[in-house]
Amino acid sequence: MQVAEFDFPLPDEMIAQQPLADRAAARMLHLERASGASQDRMFRDLPALLRPDDLLVFNNTRVFPARLFGRRAGVRAQAVSPKNPAAREFLQGRVEVLLTKPLGNDRWETLVRPGRKIGIGERLTFGEDELHAEVIARGQHGERTLRFDAPAPDAFFAAAERLGHIPLPPYIARPDSPADRERYQTVFARERGSVAAPTAGLHFTTEILEQIRARGIETAEVTLHVGLGTFQPLHHETVEENRLHTEQFTISEAAAEKVLRARSQGRRVVAVGTTTVRTLEFAALQPGGLRAMSGEAEIFIYPGFRFQVVDTLLTNFHLPKSSLLMLVCAFAGKENVLRAYAHAVTERYRFFSYGDCMFIE
Repeated sequence: MQVAEFDFPLPDEMIAQQPLADRAAARMLHLERASGASQDRMFRDLPALLRPDDLLVFNNTRVFPARLFGRRAGVRAQAVSPKNPAAREFLQGRVEVLLTKPLGNDRWETLVRPGRKIGIGERLTFGEDELHAEVIARGQHGERTLRFDAPAPDAFFAAAERLGHIPLPPYIARPDSPADRERYQTVFARERGSVAAPTAGLHFTTEILEQIRARGIETAEVTLHVGLGTFQPLHHETVEENRLHTEQFTISEAAAEKVLRARSQGRRVVAVGTTTVRTLEFAALQPGGLRAMSGEAEIFIYPGFRFQVVDTLLTNFHLPKSSLLMLVCAFAGKENVLRAYAHAVTERYRFFSYGDCMFIE
């Protein structure tokens, strides 16, 4: 398959730049996999669409302020204004660092801007000399490994919380605001570690969760920390040639028991978001099958994949030619999904992280 097969036209004005004032006020396109039929609904319809014996599985990861603005150590700002903005920032010593994955021992995999200008051995400073780092390695696709000078992980995260910014996706063309710290976070976020929100979960409110539980619907939580793969495009034109970055995940004993029980009883497992799908389906592929485990999930789901766990999916609308769109196409059929996306464009749905959603069963 070619990556270009998963393209679709999308006017820029349909990319949501701000969240709705009411989380649960999003529109929801209801897609039936078997027939390909779709229906325009509201997210508030979700509790009524779920079955009383469903198992609803959430990703409880928590986004932290992973975007740091700093400067190259020892570089004085120069009154030089070349036409190239990246060159100008480099000359003035400014750098932007996106923390994407912890590597242990105060080391982080990062994206650095301006990337080409920052070499191994470069020292970076953040805040008023509050946090320091050294570039110790570079990756195949421009990533940098940074080693931070921090006495303990808690001290590092305290500095990141104080100095960092919420890493809004690049298609949101505005700086982050204080409100994003709460709004770009699910109401059930608990485990710190993501650089992007599991966006299907952003629509839930405490009231919606109460309605779901009032119907007796069982819930479970897994953890998958969203990392670098969310921000990078696929590098090869042929789908099968691409590989995604690994992501840290955890499935607790309680969550594994709930999922296995639902499967054995023939009940639906409803995944909230593609991150939950990746977690459950990766675990199911491991020797011994799905069970309590943690580690690095390395899975790329595209059409032809055989789902072993997930029966129903709640998901936002995804970027053209992205791995997330391919996952949804694998779940519901490429023709069904692209037709539903065309309908969503015609009906002026809001797209991507702060946009509307789909319920696929």
